Amino acid sequence: MSTTHETATAIRPFRAEFSEDQIGDLRRRIAATRWPSKELVDERSQGVQLTATKALARYWLDEYDFGRIEARLNELPQFVTEIDGVDIHFIHVTSSHENALPLIMTHGWPGSVVELIDSVGALTDPTAHGGSAEEAFHLVLPSLPGYGFSGEPVEIGWDLSRTARAWAEVMRRLGYTRYVAQGGDVGAGVTDAMGRQAPEGLVGIHTNLLVPALSGAMPTDTDDERAAAAQIATFGRSGNGYFVEMATRPQTIGYALLDSPIALAAWMVDHDTDAYYKIARAFVDGRPSGNLTRDHILDNITLYWLSGTGASAARSYWEAYGPDAPAADRQPLPPPTIPFAFTTFPGEIWRTPRSWVEASYPNVIYFNEVDKGGHFAAWEEPELFSDEVRAAFKSLR
Repeated sequence: MSTTHETATAIRPFRAEFSEDQIGDLRRRIAATRWPSKELVDERSQGVQLTATKALARYWLDEYDFGRIEARLNELPQFVTEIDGVDIHFIHVTSSHENALPLIMTHGWPGSVVELIDSVGALTDPTAHGGSAEEAFHLVLPSLPGYGFSGEPVEIGWDLSRTARAWAEVMRRLGYTRYVAQGGDVGAGVTDAMGRQAPEGLVGIHTNLLVPALSGAMPTDTDDERAAAAQIATFGRSGNGYFVEMATRPQTIGYALLDSPIALAAWMVDHDTDAYYKIARAFVDGRPSGNLTRDHILDNITLYWLSGTGASAARSYWEAYGPDAPAADRQPLPPPTIPFAFTTFPGEIWRTPRSWVEASYPNVIYFNEVDKGGHFAAWEEPELFSDEVRAAFKSLR
């Protein structure tokens, strides 16, 4: 007979299911959108442009297959386990290759596991993607608390550190005693926290966004350093409206995100300049950048809408970065001493110089600057991203 504790900590199979009523309601709301007038400038300085948003709405309503996202997710093994009262959803794909290295990989905002699933094949079966069997991973893709099919926290305190501890518990429950971690955006914050906590079994981390650069001044002695600092300053002046709103007033924006699918789509598309123009070109001109296609973008937005997680995902920024959150008064743990790897993509919010990485982490085992891809690197360039992850952890095999 199972005890209550065993039942609560069990790993349970999961399948995505959306009803026809949910789809019908979404379609009606898209069709009933009350549109603003056109922006008064010819670029994005006033926000997401009307032409791009209307093109997205037309494709979503008239051409998008609303069953896609359910089918794509259900092609992969999905599970749920309860941790600290919150159901954590994750995809878990084991490799057929012997001695595959377990890897837990974390998405960001406005992403979800959708931004990572096109990397599954190349990471779990590298021989089918130009790699070798020795580069294979057992892959764990969790949904952040309050995102996708993970439960919404009902109490404050689910910051990056608590999520990092939960991820270590997921890996323990799966029986992995030696593993690595990767993250970008919010996922980089979780992965950085995992490295600082150094849970038993974690032997290395890789990120594609330099977390320490968000919270403190970095050196500006070289041209590359000054260029990166200027990019961060530009983001702080004119590109981080979403960040400030969600870190200080997530509930306020949450009403629009749960009531209007077009408000949700516009909010999610308005992330960074590089990604915005790539997404806009995909809808307006039919010219996607890599894997940032219209269907893939709408898979992600549709998951947010149908799971009703726009507000709860926004609250994760309050928890992680808000001045009123419990985490705001905590001093960060010392830099991780375990091996650290980093890849910088040219379209990221800022292009991180190697000197910043080495100033932030004492044990850098890998650094690479690639020639394409942006903030959503795993989504836009899944093969290149997978190559980077395999190379980053090669020395830890």
